[in-house]
Amino acid sequence: MRNLGIFLLLLLAGCAGAPAPEQAAEPPLHLYLLAGQSNMAGRGTVEEIDSTPVPRVFALNSAMEWGPAKEPLHFDKPDIVGVGPGFAFGRAMAEAEPNVRIGLIPAAAGGSSIRAWQHRAMHEGTQSPPWDDALSRTFRVLALEGGELHGIIWHQGESDSKDYTAEYEDALVDLVQRFRKEFRQPDLPFVAAQLAEFYYEKSPGAAEINAAIAHLPERLPHTAYVTAEGFTARPDGVHLDSASARELGKRYAEAMLKLEGAK
Repeated sequence: MRNLGIFLLLLLAGCAGAPAPEQAAEPPLHLYLLAGQSNMAGRGTVEEIDSTPVPRVFALNSAMEWGPAKEPLHFDKPDIVGVGPGFAFGRAMAEAEPNVRIGLIPAAAGGSSIRAWQHRAMHEGTQSPPWDDALSRTFRVLALEGGELHGIIWHQGESDSKDYTAEYEDALVDLVQRFRKEFRQPDLPFVAAQLAEFYYEKSPGAAEINAAIAHLPERLPHTAYVTAEGFTARPDGVHLDSASARELGKRYAEAMLKLEGAK
């Protein structure tokens, strides 16, 4: 019995000193900033596909907490926010890149002009500084979660289609350049979406905004745009319905993957 006790003590001592099994490393984290106004934030009706999390797709919520992504992703106007293109974009990116995690950083502000996307500029509609919020939220995720910012998707222009069409193209180029400078990534991929054709009825200047967006890849490398052709509106005639928002998310992903493949 004495020998057995000694043997057990030696065995326990050996186990205590043994190295623990290595934990599997988490897949790389690819971060994407979702910026713009209400059609990026989303106003579509939330359905089951929109509220069902999927593996490897995460998002930052209004409390600056990291968790599984689901719609509504945004919180700019909590009483009316709904389905936008962000979650569908994340799902499509995860499907195309099975060995990475996708991190979504919602930062759209409904009704915001591109003129509100400046340092310390306030947007009255959300009582927030869109530009500063987008930067602070992104830097927070980079600091706490690590990962790498892989791109920005942008949907905005309705608010500028009535009185800022001539200036919009230069303002958009400036926006992209400022984002790249702040994040110290001169080739950071940037994908903008055109305004839906149904919006032309409310604002003929939307066609000029779309022309400006289409010129972006001619002005700056590592940028792209996607069309909003064939989309349908909610009853307000302004916002994409849920199916259209999901399709837009897929278009964003296709364009983003092409930009990433070209780097």
